Amino acid sequence: MSSASAEHEGHADHAGHADGHGHGSAEHEKYPFLAHHFETPAQQFDSAKLGMWLFLATEVLFFGALFVAYAVLRSRFPEVFSYGSHYLDTVMGGINTCVLILSSLTMALGVYFAQRGKRIALLICLWLTMAGAAGFLVIKYFEYSHKIHENLVWGPGFYIPPHDAMGEEESVALAHAPAPAPAAVPAPINSAPSAVPMIGAHPAVDASVVKPASMGPLGLGAGAVNHASAVTHDIIPDQLPSAHLEDAKMPPNTHLFFAIYYAMTGLHGFHVIVGMVVIGMLIYRATRGDFGPNYFTPVDLVGLYWHIVDLVWIFLFPLFYLIH
Repeated sequence: MSSASAEHEGHADHAGHADGHGHGSAEHEKYPFLAHHFETPAQQFDSAKLGMWLFLATEVLFFGALFVAYAVLRSRFPEVFSYGSHYLDTVMGGINTCVLILSSLTMALGVYFAQRGKRIALLICLWLTMAGAAGFLVIKYFEYSHKIHENLVWGPGFYIPPHDAMGEEESVALAHAPAPAPAAVPAPINSAPSAVPMIGAHPAVDASVVKPASMGPLGLGAGAVNHASAVTHDIIPDQLPSAHLEDAKMPPNTHLFFAIYYAMTGLHGFHVIVGMVVIGMLIYRATRGDFGPNYFTPVDLVGLYWHIVDLVWIFLFPLFYLIH
């Protein structure tokens, strides 16, 4: 690779200074960044690069398992993914895609400037990459907050109305509930107890507008639904809050779409946060002037990591946002 060859060329003329007993002591005296268990800077660079590629291979396997889960769920419930994707904001997802692509460009330029010892240009590129990562997370925060507010979540909570999920419906019902009328005739002592209504037993939303999920491990158990009273008008999810509970066309197991959506995009967001931490460390070291033509390994390795983070999102965006 270009970075490896550049560092090899910068250190090839120093390899002959190592003696058989000192294990490259001349190299260690000349290059303070050279770890004691490496003989030359080129050897250190190659070892670090190999270690990073092995780490990235494990990351690919990690995300690969989730992509397999996505493929299985989408093949079994295609209508669920077609329906659920309407709740995702394609514009915000597209902006995030552009932000990450630009941040990968600035990261690649940062590696280029580090190899040539241009410290100011390197710092500018690292700060731009950091800004891109922060911008991505801010946009993702607005996406998540809107969905959680509308109770577009994973698991059984998806089928709870948003106001119920936030604990508002029960308190409102209790505040406006009329006082029970006293019984005209006391019941006999030995008579059977009468049925007592339970608070919250009546659903806040007519159950007929929510299709039951499958029984057993494939979804939530649900009772019979009176389809005669089902809603017949069309509702566009983008135009009506809480439409996932009011849309008669909502397929069963819709919560599975949001379960895999939060799992994959949330894990990716965690990797973005890790990337911001290591980029911040690069900014600190670049400010001290640690990087130059003889030593740019950390910048190169972080660049590889950031490109993988970008590449994962390149797959996530069309798989979730562009399938409707």
